[in-house]
Amino acid sequence: MLAKQIPPYLSRSKSPILRLILSLLALSILILLFSSSTSHRYLDNDLPFSNPKMRPETSFVFSIELFLTQKAAKPPPSSSSRDDTVHTLREEDVSRLEDRKYEKENEWMHGDRYYPLSMPVRVYVYEMPSKFTYDLLWLFRNTYKETSNLTSNGSPVHRLIEQHSIDYWLWADLIAPESERLLKNVVRVHQQEEADLFYVPFFTTISFFLLEKQRCKTLYREALKWVTDQPAWKRSEGRDHIFPIHHPWSFKSVRRYVKNAIWLLPDMDSTGNWYKPGQVSLEKDLILPYVPNLDICDAKCLSDTESKRTTLLFFRGRLKRNAGGKIRAKLVAELSGANGVAIEEGTAGEGGKAAAQNGMRRSIFCLSPAGDTPSSARLFDAIVSGCIPVIVSDELELPFEGILDYRKIALFVSSSDAVQPGWLLTFLKGISISQIREMRRNLAQYSRHFIYSSPAQPLGPEDLVWRMMAGKLVNVKLHTRRSQRLVKESRSICTCDCKRANSTGPSPLS
Repeated sequence: MLAKQIPPYLSRSKSPILRLILSLLALSILILLFSSSTSHRYLDNDLPFSNPKMRPETSFVFSIELFLTQKAAKPPPSSSSRDDTVHTLREEDVSRLEDRKYEKENEWMHGDRYYPLSMPVRVYVYEMPSKFTYDLLWLFRNTYKETSNLTSNGSPVHRLIEQHSIDYWLWADLIAPESERLLKNVVRVHQQEEADLFYVPFFTTISFFLLEKQRCKTLYREALKWVTDQPAWKRSEGRDHIFPIHHPWSFKSVRRYVKNAIWLLPDMDSTGNWYKPGQVSLEKDLILPYVPNLDICDAKCLSDTESKRTTLLFFRGRLKRNAGGKIRAKLVAELSGANGVAIEEGTAGEGGKAAAQNGMRRSIFCLSPAGDTPSSARLFDAIVSGCIPVIVSDELELPFEGILDYRKIALFVSSSDAVQPGWLLTFLKGISISQIREMRRNLAQYSRHFIYSSPAQPLGPEDLVWRMMAGKLVNVKLHTRRSQRLVKESRSICTCDCKRANSTGPSPLS
């Protein structure tokens, strides 16, 4: 095959050495062309893809660029397949939807032996006005390079939006043409009576950070009114509606009106600083991972860096935080200057990212203390870097814990133990080499569960969202029907406020 690419006057050469050299040269050129066409933004070849022809884009910035300039520019589907989103609510709309919903669920009950636990999950995506969706994506896209805005604690605004961009990744997958989707456990439906759940595509984080404060609050109120005027919301009081509220500051001014809905959160935060009592619970809400800031360290990277991991414990980030993050200052005081420990103040920009990535790939363990909330993006940076997380956050709730066993990839240490003089380093030095290698192998397998991409990949975070949601459907239906039949004199409707103690004990590896 290569010989066909060699000019005829050369292929007629009588020298076998010359022919061999030219063949190798042609092969080298092909390899070079292929490698140069593959961007570093894509996931590594070692990760299994369902469709090798559809390379997943994992960069939020580049994915939005493709989405807005290519997919969003396509004409809308024909009217026969458009969603039946209501734009002007009439009194009879709610009762009409209730009747259609009853007929459809009765059909499922008698036609599907696994109902209501059957897959795929059927999701209705509201067609909201562009000011809640596309306009906000354009705002991010058009300001990403020009602005250097920082929050009060010095965090880059646009980087925070990326870390909490779960609303974009889920929505982009749900509205993609079926021919381009790889997930089989969730399907978009276009008739409300066919839906198990309703997805509200409003970019709460972008609007919070990039709009002037009063304009943001106005947009929040407009989005609230738009959604709560829908017949499906009136029917269930929002219990089967999904709101992406992944940054703890976002949507805050109107949260009390949507407390029945399913929230997509970074954590629960039982301190009361971010969520009011009764607003969030493990029963109705779902914890989603932050978007990692660092590149994934694939199987080859893990092999190449194993001998270079000479630092015992690494941490790079803000050394002083508020609320639950005060543990950081105590840990810094205890660990600074210790042999085998690297603690650095975090900095913004590409330089800070490179320093964090280099440090994590040279370390065995990565410290993951609480931030302003119990969670921190640093945990997921460590996971994709092959650095075993040492979690010091007593109130932390973890993404997809109904599916994933984090004890296989991380160490959990209570705050009281971690700040005791010498305790943490003695504990880490007691972990055997075989245990470290096993956990690192597990990290290589678990990384895929935390990499958002377009198209969304099987066993990626988007996929696990709907596997977890499937487990909530029976309770969603229970609380919806219960609320519909209770009379005014009944005792208060259950708020599903499942607050439980979450104390972190010593790791089973200790």
